[in-house]
Amino acid sequence: MRPTSSTPAPASAPSKSGVLINRNFALLFFGQTLSVVGDFVFNTTLVLWIAVLLAKGQTWAPLAVSGVLLAAAVPVLVIGPLAGVFVDRWDKRATLLRVSIFQSLVVVALLALSGIVPLPFVAGGRLPLAWMLGAIYAAVFLINAGTQFVGPASLALVGDIVHEPDRPRASGLTQVVYALAAIAGPPIAAPLLFTLGVQWALVIDALSFLVLFVFGSAVRAPKAATSVAAGERGHFWRELGQGIAYFFRSRVLVGLLLGGVIAFFGAGALNALDVFFVTNNLHTPALYYGLVGGAQAIGVLLGAIVFGAFTQRIGLVRVLWLSLFLTGVDLLVWARLTSLPPALVVIFISGLLQAGLNVAVSPILLNTTPRALVGRVLAVLQPVLTLASLLSIALAGYLDSTVLVGFHAELFGVHFGPLDTIFLVAGAVIVLGGLLLRLLLGGVDVSGAHMPPDADVPAQRAAQASSATASG
Repeated sequence: MRPTSSTPAPASAPSKSGVLINRNFALLFFGQTLSVVGDFVFNTTLVLWIAVLLAKGQTWAPLAVSGVLLAAAVPVLVIGPLAGVFVDRWDKRATLLRVSIFQSLVVVALLALSGIVPLPFVAGGRLPLAWMLGAIYAAVFLINAGTQFVGPASLALVGDIVHEPDRPRASGLTQVVYALAAIAGPPIAAPLLFTLGVQWALVIDALSFLVLFVFGSAVRAPKAATSVAAGERGHFWRELGQGIAYFFRSRVLVGLLLGGVIAFFGAGALNALDVFFVTNNLHTPALYYGLVGGAQAIGVLLGAIVFGAFTQRIGLVRVLWLSLFLTGVDLLVWARLTSLPPALVVIFISGLLQAGLNVAVSPILLNTTPRALVGRVLAVLQPVLTLASLLSIALAGYLDSTVLVGFHAELFGVHFGPLDTIFLVAGAVIVLGGLLLRLLLGGVDVSGAHMPPDADVPAQRAAQASSATASG
């Protein structure tokens, strides 16, 4: 791979295509929109397929569904830390295209095994149930393994085709994609499954990867920064070590990591127990549980639009720490609620604040990370955040199921039970996390104006300047 010596456009480069910034970002935006909707359809379909059809009436059905979540999480922890090295070596656009084809082929293989046509090598033409579940888990694992390459490559590609002051807007538009997919994907999945069969959902997901390939092929990006110069052989462990060293020397990146761990800690508790909170504390039938997720998704959608438009004016760091701080306050309020209507307002606000966090993170990361190190920086960040979320889910479930069973207390006439106590602690931790981010990053320049001149050359040279870059 050849290292590029091209420098991104200056920070003052104007937008050329209005709302979608420029032609290249518009192409990537539309390709990712359809791809992410396909992913949500696929993920929802798999859960319903296993729970309602394959494992219908079986006591082990919840465990089988959990297997999908585990198969999706393992690649983040196992492959994610390693993928960044290769993403930094390779051309980012080419990586996006090749992995999209790979993911599409994985879905096609699962489609072939799903019984759409009789399998000649299997008695009865269909896989036994255990083998079918294994095929589903393998497909989920492989697709999410590909995502560990696509995610960093996409972020680096956005950094190549979008420059300041448009990066917060690009980040906001990306959040719009995920919010729209979260709103539209699951409602599409159920009717498809029960009226047309699982095969159509698989076809849609396979086509969505191909759509991303087509739109991505039309993107014209500058030569990507690569970490290994032409004629040089890469050294995996040395390159990985350089990425880790750069990350932990950067005050900004360490701040993002700490803030992210704290945010995911609180979110993990909420994700693990919110269904029980709705039925027990909010005294609401489980039938209306979907309204909570819908209100939050609408909040994310509106927040992505608002923060995408105004984050640059407010300031990236200010939006980041204030969003985290107010998320903690919002969770403290949520913990004391006892009915659904005000809860929908509070969870809507949490969606707004979540969008603020997400919109601020990507520009900060791109502005403070050399182009040839984006993959390895994400390879540190994402697995740690995933692990924090998994540990939080496990801890919250454990506390509610064992230590706090039957817990009741009163303080100054206010009653406390197990779920609201867990949420109060999580909210307080998040509030402190927001204040910690304010302390760590307040006054730090995250505009990218002080990126060293060798930020676009191989990481062997860029890493040498990491100390100076870290202090921003």
